[in-house]
Amino acid sequence: MARIERIQLSMVDLVPMVKRTDAIQSFESQETPMVTITDSDGATGIGYSYTIGTGGSSVMRLLADHLCPRLLGKDASAVEAIWHELEFATHATTIGAITSIALAAIDTALWDLRCRKAGLPLWRMAGGAHPAAPCYTTEGGWLHIAPEALIEDALAAREKGFTGSKVKIGKPTAAEDVARISAMRDALGSGYEIMTDANQAFSRDTARRRAEALRPFDLAWIEEPMAADDIQGHVDLAAAAAMPVAVGESLYSVRHFAEYIARGGASIIQVDAGRIGGITPWLKVAHMAECFDIPVCPHFLMELHVSLVCAVQNGRYVEYIPQLNEITNSGVTIKDGMAQAPETPGIGIDWDHDALKARAVEEFNRDIREGK
Repeated sequence: MARIERIQLSMVDLVPMVKRTDAIQSFESQETPMVTITDSDGATGIGYSYTIGTGGSSVMRLLADHLCPRLLGKDASAVEAIWHELEFATHATTIGAITSIALAAIDTALWDLRCRKAGLPLWRMAGGAHPAAPCYTTEGGWLHIAPEALIEDALAAREKGFTGSKVKIGKPTAAEDVARISAMRDALGSGYEIMTDANQAFSRDTARRRAEALRPFDLAWIEEPMAADDIQGHVDLAAAAAMPVAVGESLYSVRHFAEYIARGGASIIQVDAGRIGGITPWLKVAHMAECFDIPVCPHFLMELHVSLVCAVQNGRYVEYIPQLNEITNSGVTIKDGMAQAPETPGIGIDWDHDALKARAVEEFNRDIREGK
C-alpha cells in the first residue's frame, strides 16, 4: 500500500485566448491551482482546478494550510475515503466555491495518480462508456460578438463536424437577443444545434419572457437563465419553456444537483469537475442524472471533461473552449467534430512542465512533506 509522501503546490495565471464576455462579466484571467502528489512508490499524479480571476490566493492558502497536510501518510489509492474526509474537515466552510475548487485540485491529482499506476486512461478507469464524444463550441459566441461573426464562426465549426454552437444572451432587450438567434437559425438551418447561455442574468419574469421570445428557434437549451440558487424559479421555467433548461456550472455540491433533479428544475446537467470538488463528486452527479434519463454536458475544462463525458453513458457533449494550450504539449484531439478520449494513462493531459514552472506565481509555490 503506497502512502502519500509529498505534495507540491503551484498556481499559474492564464490569460484567455480570446476576449470573453457574457451578460454579467468579462473573463479576464484563469487562476489555475496545481497539485502534484507523490507516493511512497515514487509515482506522481497532477491535478488542477480554476477560478475566473478572483479567489485563487484563497484556494492556495486553503490547500497549503489545511487540506494538503492532511494527505501525508494516507493511502493514495483510497480516493473516495480521502475526498469524504477532506469534505468533512472543511464542513464549516462548505458548501462554497473556494472549498470545492481546492478539493477539485486534490481529487484530480489522486485520480491521475491512481490511473497512472493502473496503466489506464481516466475514461476507461471511470466507466469506459464510449471512446469519443461530440463537441459544440462556445468560443465564437460571446456576448460582444456581432451576429455576422457569430454566423461565420458557427459555419466554420459545422464545416469541421461540430454539431452545435453556444451563443450568449442577455442583451438589454429581448429584441436584440432574438435578432442574434434568428440570424443564426436562418443561416444554419434546422439541422444545427444552437445553445443559449444567460449566465444567471435574468429575474424570474425576464427569464419567462425571454424564453418565450426564443421559442420559435428550437434551441438545444437555455442555460443558467436565473441565479443558480433559485431552484424554484428554474422549476417553474422548466415547466413553461419550450426549450430544455440547463444548470450546473455554478453549483458546488452533489446535494444541490440532487434537489434540482428531484424537483424537475433542469433537463440538462452541466456539472463542472473544477467546481463540484473533483472527479469523485462529478461521477456521482453524472450517475444520479442517468437515473433520471438526463444527459450531462459539462461546463468548460474540455481537456479534463472529454475523458469524463466518455466515461459515462449519459455524457452528451464536450464544450469547446481551449484554455490550457500554453501549459500543455498537446490539446484535445478532435476528429470530424468528435473529441477523442485520450488513451494515455492518467487524466489525459500532457503538461508542459517547463511552461508550468516558468508561469508559476512564486508566492504560492509550496513543497509539503513530513518533517518540513
